[in-house]
Amino acid sequence: MTIVPTPEAAGGMPESRQPIYRKLYFQVVVAIVLGAVLGTVAPEFGAQLKPLGDAFINLVKMIISPVIFVTVATGIAGMKDMGAVGSVAGKAFAYFLFFSTLALIIGLIVANVVQPGAGLNIDPATLDTSAVENYAVTAEEQTLTGFLLGMIPKTFFSAVTSGSILQVLLVAILSGVAIAATRPQSDLVFDVLSSFSEVVFKLVHMLMKLAPIGAFGAIAFTIGEFGLGSLASLAALVGTFYLTSLLFVIVVLGIVGWLTGFSIFALIKYLREELLLVLGTSSSEAALPSLMEKMEIAGCRKSVVGLVVPTGYSFNLDGTNIYMTLAALFIAQAVGIDLSLSEQIALVTVAMISSKGAAGVTGAGFVILAATLSVVPSVPVAGMALILGIDRFMSECRALTNFVGNSVATIVVAKWEGALDRERLAAALAGTPMPLPEEDIERHERSGPQSERLIAASETGGAA
Repeated sequence: MTIVPTPEAAGGMPESRQPIYRKLYFQVVVAIVLGAVLGTVAPEFGAQLKPLGDAFINLVKMIISPVIFVTVATGIAGMKDMGAVGSVAGKAFAYFLFFSTLALIIGLIVANVVQPGAGLNIDPATLDTSAVENYAVTAEEQTLTGFLLGMIPKTFFSAVTSGSILQVLLVAILSGVAIAATRPQSDLVFDVLSSFSEVVFKLVHMLMKLAPIGAFGAIAFTIGEFGLGSLASLAALVGTFYLTSLLFVIVVLGIVGWLTGFSIFALIKYLREELLLVLGTSSSEAALPSLMEKMEIAGCRKSVVGLVVPTGYSFNLDGTNIYMTLAALFIAQAVGIDLSLSEQIALVTVAMISSKGAAGVTGAGFVILAATLSVVPSVPVAGMALILGIDRFMSECRALTNFVGNSVATIVVAKWEGALDRERLAAALAGTPMPLPEEDIERHERSGPQSERLIAASETGGAA
């Protein structure tokens, strides 16, 4: 991962001395507020601004595949011990499985205690299910075999063009291992990829300047299209979901952070620009390239970041899992169905599997819910029509929770692997990134043409 010089080193104004209006997070906040106001006072016009949000998300998705490929391939190629790749993957999946399951159980417990759908007494036969039929069909198409085969691209280059994170990850891992196995003959390939990474991350920084425009259009569309009034009728479910997700981040992930040696609040502050971007666009993918860069700046080894972050985007969906069990029980309560303990356990079991099988599917949260309900016959899939109108408002919370969960996972796995620089982590979370340590500088000097910029960055105090 390329670590670029600070604005001060580049001859510009240090970020800490920049006027607040020039800081990205402030611009995104203003854009979100203006978009919400516009969507409220002029809903028809606001709904027409959807292309602004879609265009920005598509621009970011355009660069995600190259980011993952160069990061993972060069990270693995620079590793001395190839066994470390399997070690990182094993620890990451153990973390994902535990916390994804925990999120499902927490959603189940909260739904049983709060019972947000109790008393609605809705007859499923009166619901208009036409709007949810596409999700149900997509869910039926998701199988374990299809999911596994879907990870394998048709050609080497189609992995990059398909938009599938898992396909890119597979090709990048194989490429990194092949480069490492053929060095020094493949040093030229390694140097080219290292140099290309500078171009890729420069492009990321350029695209991030458009974030306020994308956030403005996305929020204006959401408010204009669905209206704040749609929240009122299902406020109990929305409020319960947001509060549960907040407590999961602060309490559960907060404890994980404390045990690992960092504050969850400091991490949230460190990632505030990315979180605001996720909030504005309802997509955690919009902030994936920036997250990978910031995790390395915070002291996580490049190879760990390259493996854990992209994989977590498909397998570590804490917010989505909370939503799944909470929404499923809400539907059951709303239509007057009392699920037994065995049925609820079956719900969690199916959700664990379906949440992996629908990874990367458009509208994954709703697709996973449809897949889960389709195999728990006591809860009608038609009940999904109840929450379709507010799903967009809940998607922001899902994306934010997923994003924070993957940030924490990266730091934890890096610590487990002995690949976390605690001093750099503490400095980054304190807002004062540290210079690269001498051993890192020496390692980068051996890595190729990036070394001069990396050394210059370390001598001037870090990255931005």
